Amino acid sequence: MLERPDQVPWWRRAVVYQIYPRSFADANGDGIGDLDGARQRLDHLAWLGVDAIWLSPFYPSPMHDFGYDVADHTGVHPLFGTLDDLDRLVAEAGKRDIRVIVDLVPNHTSHEHPWFQASRSSRDDPKRDWYVWRDGRGPGEPPNNWVGAFLEGPAWTWDPHTEQWYLHQFLPQQPDLNWANPEVREAVYDVMRFWLDRGVAGFRIDVVHCIGRDPELPDDEPPWVGIPHCAINEHPSTHEYIKEMRAVVEAYDGDRVLIGETALPGTRWVAPYYGHGDELHLAFNFAATHAPWDAERWRQRIERIHEELDPRGAWPTWVLSNHDMPRHRTRYGGSEARARAAAVALLTQRGTPFLYGGEELGLEDAVVPPERVVDPGGRDGCRAPVPWLRAPGHGWGPDPWLPFPPEAAERSAEAQRADPTSILHLYRRLLAARRRSDALRLGHQELLDAPAGVLAWRRRCGDDERVVLVNMGDAPATVAATGTVEVASDGRGEGAAFDGVLDVDVAVVLRP
Repeated sequence: MLERPDQVPWWRRAVVYQIYPRSFADANGDGIGDLDGARQRLDHLAWLGVDAIWLSPFYPSPMHDFGYDVADHTGVHPLFGTLDDLDRLVAEAGKRDIRVIVDLVPNHTSHEHPWFQASRSSRDDPKRDWYVWRDGRGPGEPPNNWVGAFLEGPAWTWDPHTEQWYLHQFLPQQPDLNWANPEVREAVYDVMRFWLDRGVAGFRIDVVHCIGRDPELPDDEPPWVGIPHCAINEHPSTHEYIKEMRAVVEAYDGDRVLIGETALPGTRWVAPYYGHGDELHLAFNFAATHAPWDAERWRQRIERIHEELDPRGAWPTWVLSNHDMPRHRTRYGGSEARARAAAVALLTQRGTPFLYGGEELGLEDAVVPPERVVDPGGRDGCRAPVPWLRAPGHGWGPDPWLPFPPEAAERSAEAQRADPTSILHLYRRLLAARRRSDALRLGHQELLDAPAGVLAWRRRCGDDERVVLVNMGDAPATVAATGTVEVASDGRGEGAAFDGVLDVDVAVVLRP
């Protein structure tokens, strides 16, 4: 029996837009994005048609990992503003029917967090067991062979004051919390309640698959030796912790949501994090970000997602770009035509799509000269400031924290808003098409036969139906499909009968 669309949770119908605060919009002219800048751009997001925004960390932090090393989970870094600015952003977004999701970073803290400062002060400190401390295997030898992310060294750092090693699956400045300690869990749940009480719609949970771990801390074995442990960490205790998180949000009204970053090797690994309707509401599945622009590879990814998630009743997520990877236009070779077709492919999949700030402008990664590199993970290019205005400075201060993406004036929101043929207007048309169609938002997905190089599927919900065609091949294709072109990635033929010819790097949405 089909669910009525108005009875489906909002996060299944939604398009979520990620804001990386440092890079989104600068209200005070210091060259660093801030919460008030995001608030001032809410009209852009409402015009675009998004349903929710996800704010990457804005918390006090020494910025070794640009905010993911949190020093205070219930504050705002002065670079980004104040708690009052956050409250105003939530309130103003709500007036535009846009929900606000915030980042929760539960696996680790900053080494400057008061919790860790207490933990490392003495082996007898009450918070000692809030983090993972172990003796080494021998002089100068860490407790196991786990590798940390970014620096490719041991996931352990020696503390000469207390003469033990502490675990950090990421930077040494990001010590891992010990989730086996119930006091740690309750402290994190209190953080969640703090933000839920301020009206946020839920949390995107950073590397949630890392929080539980085998208490024996065994060595990684082949073929995983030398791979950062955070990419393969798996332990049953994690699922119990997520159930506790779920109970926290379900004590609130308003249909709050948990979205987990489950950066694991494949959908088979991701699927269990939905539990049986009692763990994550949504789990990030990065399958599309690892698929080349190839119809058969995309088809395989779609099939695998349905095979792994549908039996659980789990709702997929779809994402092409974020703050941790090259923008998809860059990955696909820089072609705007391909980026446009990819927008159609993303926004017509069965599942909840996530857009990354500036994606709707067709941005590429910035070219960052060596002297301006700041990120230890090499992610500066995708974090370049979003250009808002044509004029030099593009709506930012005189010295933005990173260089702008290529063609910043032409790619600016101001320039593209004035051009109805721009990729910005394509994204707006796609989001409007989703809102009009229960099939595109909620419907069943059926992959269709198509010529080599073409990916095709049907979406259906009751009597509502759409067919999507994407030519990922190297030659125009003739496709046996009929209907009216509702949206075309190149804008041509919209409102007319489909003529059966699909050009290279073009995608269309057909309405019967």
